[in-house]
Amino acid sequence: MQLTFHNLNQLWSYVLTETLKRLGLNCAVICPGSRSTPLTFAFVKQTPDIEAISILDERSAAFFALGQAKATGKPVVLVCTSGTAGANFYPAVIEAKESCVPLLILTTDRPAELRECHSGQTIDQVKLYGNYPNWQTELATPVAEMEMLNYLRQTVIYAWERCQFPNGGTVHLNIPFRDPLAPIPDGIDFTLDVEDFFSGIVSTPLPTTNYQLPITHHQKGIIIAGVAQTKQPQEYCRAIAQLSQSLQWPVLAEGLSPLRNYADLNPYLISTYDIILRNQQLAEELAPEMVIQVGEMPTSKELRNWLIATKPQRWIIDSCDQNLDPLHGKTTHLRTSIEYLKTENWKPGNRDLEYLQKWCNLEVNIRKNIDDNFQNMEELIESKAAWLISQNLPPKTPLFIANSMPVRDVEFFWKPNKLKIKPYFNRGANGIDGTLSTALGVAHHQKSSVMLTGDLSLLHDTNGFLIRNKFIGHLTIILINNNGGGIFGMLPIAKFDPPFEEFFATPQDIDFAQLCVTYGVQHEFISSWNDLQERLNPLPNTGIRILEIKTNRKRDAIWRKENLGKFAVDIKI
Repeated sequence: MQLTFHNLNQLWSYVLTETLKRLGLNCAVICPGSRSTPLTFAFVKQTPDIEAISILDERSAAFFALGQAKATGKPVVLVCTSGTAGANFYPAVIEAKESCVPLLILTTDRPAELRECHSGQTIDQVKLYGNYPNWQTELATPVAEMEMLNYLRQTVIYAWERCQFPNGGTVHLNIPFRDPLAPIPDGIDFTLDVEDFFSGIVSTPLPTTNYQLPITHHQKGIIIAGVAQTKQPQEYCRAIAQLSQSLQWPVLAEGLSPLRNYADLNPYLISTYDIILRNQQLAEELAPEMVIQVGEMPTSKELRNWLIATKPQRWIIDSCDQNLDPLHGKTTHLRTSIEYLKTENWKPGNRDLEYLQKWCNLEVNIRKNIDDNFQNMEELIESKAAWLISQNLPPKTPLFIANSMPVRDVEFFWKPNKLKIKPYFNRGANGIDGTLSTALGVAHHQKSSVMLTGDLSLLHDTNGFLIRNKFIGHLTIILINNNGGGIFGMLPIAKFDPPFEEFFATPQDIDFAQLCVTYGVQHEFISSWNDLQERLNPLPNTGIRILEIKTNRKRDAIWRKENLGKFAVDIKI
């Protein structure tokens, strides 16, 4: 097939978007603007197989794209006009870097002759995101020459690869366009042999190398399954279970790991480690000699301090090229995925089964203490929400967990289950930027989804509700409204008021029911735990719904301080 072009920018934009389509791009998020006209037209009219989504707010658009990339495991494209528009992508660029999520950002720009001369809506966009992208460059100004089109095609292929390998992240292409920006004839007459030009483009395959775990002698050891958003969660959980059973080691599984939602695969799963390690005697008796950490370190400060104090030899298994050891311990990184480890020829030596049994017995007893406490609790205490949700969502529900207290309550109290729930989160930079927009991106075109958030995280991203008319699917937002930042109540500064309430807790006194009316979003008050349970299964099929649970922030903080350590006080091993 041959195509003839009479507009230079449309020729250039077609080559770019068609290359991405053949590489496997499914979604492009486009923010409105003039300088990006050629790319917008190409995505919408020339490559209709790519879903083009128009989102007004650039910051919200970037986090929506981030959520889509998390949910699909594939790069998502972001497009914007020149000037400060691209600067609003920055928080999501940082999150993509820190959480290894593939984003391809296309910022359009004025040509060189219109820069540094106050031509309007022009800033220095080259290396706009500093050192955060995996790779970044500025494309040449469009030219209707085959050599330059070849250059463009290959540069786009390389950009696609670099936002995925060796680990996911952002690639930034700055793209200058001269007028005319609209698809009107501008004097060129260029014919492209489409099939010949694009022949040979294939998606980059994943590595398939098998690795042998380089450990030959074992005594007291544990496996730590950290924060993970994996494309194949069942295979991931099975690989860790196989390693655990080969070594006869317990698996301390972070609440943001898929392991807690595939609990039937692993008989040695420990979910209560943070509470166990608050008991000083137990922490000393359970000190390991060796640790295998799969993925990133869990959120738990108790676990981190314990590892610092006990100083075990550690192996970190993860395919990314980043340093995943914030503790700077005796650590060896194995740059591979857990699924590619070979354990069938491993010789374990003398297994310490008594050590394993201690961990398992503690898990049973402390889990019973937690369950008994929450089953008898009628008061609306924030921490119970995570425990209740873990047992009542429909199988395979996507769940976005906001930062601050929600992720910590999930780590403390998320009950192991076999519901195959799919947890999503922004734990790369651990901020509250773009919480709602990311959750909507996760839920778009997916199974009916749920988001667990506090009031400040939601308020920080209410622009995300502007996506509602573009959103396809359903999102239930479980809003813990304690009127402020509950996490700060866990810190020593909480004892100093002033300035604590005004400058740390920062209560906003927002009427969320009225806010929902403004945005046309459904809102319900939850007055009991039975109310919440009844609304979790089944979930609606379409729209956005807020289920608001009002709690007392100071009472929540007191409850945690009184109970987190108490659950393990009378436990013996």
